[in-house]
Amino acid sequence: MIITKWDVRRAHLILDLNNVDSILSCLSFKHQPHELHSPSCSRNREDTFNTPSTKMNPDRQAMIDGQRSPRRRDPTVARIDSNNRISKPSRPKRSKAAQNVTTYLTEEEQSRKFVADEDKFVLKQSKMKANIRVREGRAKPIDRLAFNLRYIDPERDVFDDDDADIDIVVDAPTKIVNDLTLAQLKELESDIASYHVLETEKRNRRYWEALRTLCVDLQSKIEADMRDGRVVNSVVDDIDKILSPKTYDQLEALERQIKAKLRSDEDIDTDYWEQLLRHLLVWKSKAILARIYDDILEKREEMLKARKSTATTNQASTATVKFAEAGAASAVPNLVNSSQDASNVTNALYDREAARGISENEEIFTAEEEVPSSSKPQWADKYIARKPRYFNRVQMGYEWNKYNQTHYDHDNPPPKVVQGYRFNIFYPDLIDKTKAPTFKIIREHGRRRGESFAAAGEEDTCLIRFIAGPPYRDIAFRIVDREWDYSAKRERGFRSSFEKGILQLHFQFKKIFYRK
Repeated sequence: MIITKWDVRRAHLILDLNNVDSILSCLSFKHQPHELHSPSCSRNREDTFNTPSTKMNPDRQAMIDGQRSPRRRDPTVARIDSNNRISKPSRPKRSKAAQNVTTYLTEEEQSRKFVADEDKFVLKQSKMKANIRVREGRAKPIDRLAFNLRYIDPERDVFDDDDADIDIVVDAPTKIVNDLTLAQLKELESDIASYHVLETEKRNRRYWEALRTLCVDLQSKIEADMRDGRVVNSVVDDIDKILSPKTYDQLEALERQIKAKLRSDEDIDTDYWEQLLRHLLVWKSKAILARIYDDILEKREEMLKARKSTATTNQASTATVKFAEAGAASAVPNLVNSSQDASNVTNALYDREAARGISENEEIFTAEEEVPSSSKPQWADKYIARKPRYFNRVQMGYEWNKYNQTHYDHDNPPPKVVQGYRFNIFYPDLIDKTKAPTFKIIREHGRRRGESFAAAGEEDTCLIRFIAGPPYRDIAFRIVDREWDYSAKRERGFRSSFEKGILQLHFQFKKIFYRK
């Protein structure tokens, strides 16, 4: 039998396809069946397929022969490279964050969530409007009732408060409601229902429920007085005499007894006991309002005491600030001859800010620097330049990185580092009040943002220069040069605003977390 080169090529192709049966069928394509099974043909085929260039993989040969694969792989045999495999790439595994994400919301759940968020927003706006109307002296009864609740409202946003709110007199809810006419009571009942529907906090809902019950009772009394006169009023007065001296717990116990009596089969005056139960619920609402009002007064008294103690304890710190300012002025010769703003408005703003005091992680900041030389302002001949007053704080804290965790503990803490600043600079007498003061960062010696020229273990510093129009001149402070955290999170506290003559720039530095 003669095997041509075409037969060998076919055999190579079939070897690549790993199909031995196809090899036999391919060779039998040109030869007779008796020749295919002849010893010479078999010997020639064996020689052909066992040549070095076409040697079969031992593992594959063992599988064809029905034997176990050799334990040790031939290092000269070509191996499969998964990187060169032409196939569809496998789908990447989901990250832990993606696995923790909740499933997609259904249309009904999305609608319900949207309505809840909208209700929360409308409620917050209603409370803000009520606070504004109370501050401006044009409050309606519903505004006064909502304003009183702010002292104990856990969902209140402290950034919406005003320092003068605590000085506003807080009237008892029952006193506010009792002084209203029938038309005003009906309007108030509608307003209370709006608050009650939107409210989600448990105590706040009890507050509005009690007020609505009281409104309905007063309306019924006024209408009954207009319709029936003294007969009904005499019965009501007798019931009120029974219920008025009782406490909230006693009223609850009496309510259970009356309901049990009404459910029993006793021969009783049902109308009397039902009327007594209705009035009991009114007096129970009054007891709830009295409790909440006591909590409001207690919280307000605590705030007043805290403000008074802060004002007294910070008189010494205010004197320290003035002394430090005088020392800073003496250290900078160009600042001595400049007149400092000492108007009554400025002093009032300064005293108000100083009364806020400083927290445990804050220190008074007076690192004033000489303003870099610049050209004389155009308004210098028209106005006398003033140095603005300020009350600044620097925020200090510990950084518990790996090194500090290893070498320090809470009993032996590491040195405090600067974590942020709170600048409060007063410009009450600006000539052009439409242009807000600005600030500018100045880095010396040609250093750019992100570059560091400081030695190991030290931090780079820069100048922050505050620029305002006439009659105030520029003022500068030296601060640590690190990246600011501009996030709006409450705990980070970034703020940049000019309001009521005060430029406020509050910021903290970004916290850097290292991953292994």
